[in-house]
Amino acid sequence: MSGGRARYAVYFAPDRGSPLAEFGAAWLGYDADSGHTAPQPALPALAADRLHAITAEPRHYGFHATLKPPFVLAGGDEEAALRSSLAALAAELRPFAAPPLKLTRLSGFLALTPSAPSPDLERLAAHCVREFDRFRAPAAPAEIERRRRVGLSPRQEELLTRWGYPYVMDQFRFHLTLTGRLDPDEGAGVCRLLAPMVAPLCQAPLPVTALTLFNHDGTDAPFRIIGRYPFGGTLSG
Repeated sequence: MSGGRARYAVYFAPDRGSPLAEFGAAWLGYDADSGHTAPQPALPALAADRLHAITAEPRHYGFHATLKPPFVLAGGDEEAALRSSLAALAAELRPFAAPPLKLTRLSGFLALTPSAPSPDLERLAAHCVREFDRFRAPAAPAEIERRRRVGLSPRQEELLTRWGYPYVMDQFRFHLTLTGRLDPDEGAGVCRLLAPMVAPLCQAPLPVTALTLFNHDGTDAPFRIIGRYPFGGTLSG
């Protein structure tokens, strides 16, 4: 990652200091709010170095669910305009409660996902993809080819061409990533370890109350939260 251009992303991130945020920072070993590493839990059935390895990819991005995927600004001095647009959109939105989370295996990695469909989350993500696309520079050819190597459907190819990312709009799935890809046996074992840890976090509806702006500075450092933009209105749902 060293030597790249700065990137921005609009994510869902749990409220700072909430049990979900504290779990995510501890599990990944990184707190995107502070930009500091965090001690990972000691697990008797999983060596510390292995836990560090399987969480390396999500740790780089911080604990989040994607709304507008990472992008380079089309104009190098547009951060202020992006922030203003985020604040304006957030002020128009009402907080809502998404379904409770559940532990899920997605394409070989573990994540927390809504336990039922959430049209509100889908609309929010689609709105963010459209609203902030004017700030996005076209994806570099190398990035496009990297996305294609995983094998995309015709619809995903269409979305990649239009939006620079294949898993948006009708291909979107809200998820908070917990691991990189694991083989089936290891994935099952890690799932058993995680289940009691996340159970208390999966009992109540998930409050969605803000848009969160993350930034990656183009170095080897991970993404960092640089702004939270609370929704207007009162919590609904």
